[in-house]
Amino acid sequence: MPARPQDAAIFHALHDDFLILPNAWDAVSAKLLELAGAGAIATSSAAVAWAHGHADGHDLPIAKLVSTVEEIARVVSVPISVDAEAGYADDPKQVGENIAALIGAGAVGINLEDGREPHELHLRKIGAAREAAIRSGVDLYINARTDVYLKQLVLAEQAATETIRRGRACKVAGASGLFAPFAIKAEEIGAIAEAVEMPLNVISWVGVPKAADLKRLGARRLSAGTKIASAALRAAREAAAEFLADGDSETLAARAGDSVNYNAMFKG
Repeated sequence: MPARPQDAAIFHALHDDFLILPNAWDAVSAKLLELAGAGAIATSSAAVAWAHGHADGHDLPIAKLVSTVEEIARVVSVPISVDAEAGYADDPKQVGENIAALIGAGAVGINLEDGREPHELHLRKIGAAREAAIRSGVDLYINARTDVYLKQLVLAEQAATETIRRGRACKVAGASGLFAPFAIKAEEIGAIAEAVEMPLNVISWVGVPKAADLKRLGARRLSAGTKIASAALRAAREAAAEFLADGDSETLAARAGDSVNYNAMFKG
């Protein structure tokens, strides 16, 4: 299902207050997140890659990501944002084509990261993504991710200043918001949020302020990242280990909990 302009408008508006954004990896996880009350759903690039037997970091074929987004869009009614890593290409023109395919699959938002690539290349990719969105007629929410903190691109005492510098440039290039994973200190989050003049997204991590505090600091979005997928995978690993150890059906049933009619969830 191609992205709908009205979903893009809803997704942008969710950043006017504060958006807690859970990350899915397939259709069933996305549907469960929607049923849990999510006003929008994002994908986790790492979790989607793992679900297909690939490592995170451009190892997943873009066609698999597109089909995953199509499957999610078929079963949920809330806006979908897609972690597009660094666009799954080095060439900005190809990045634009990849983003157009994601929009065609149902995405109204994307993350687009710099990693360790030159900052100017990241800006060109953002521009290509914006051009693709304009051609599609969808006001794509481009969440420009900078890994200044995550990959320690500069000295710790320079991280906030460098993040602000990159964030301002990303806005000029066509970004809708700034994503600064591993920005944890309240004073730095507040400084970045004030200086970049567009919604700031941080990621769930030990030490990150709670949602109410982040909102007070000026941030507008908190993403789960891989944490929900990791929790689900841990539960599956532990349940399998217990069952393989002694074949205890009672313990396995207790872990599974009340039966859920997944077939009914997807009939329509």
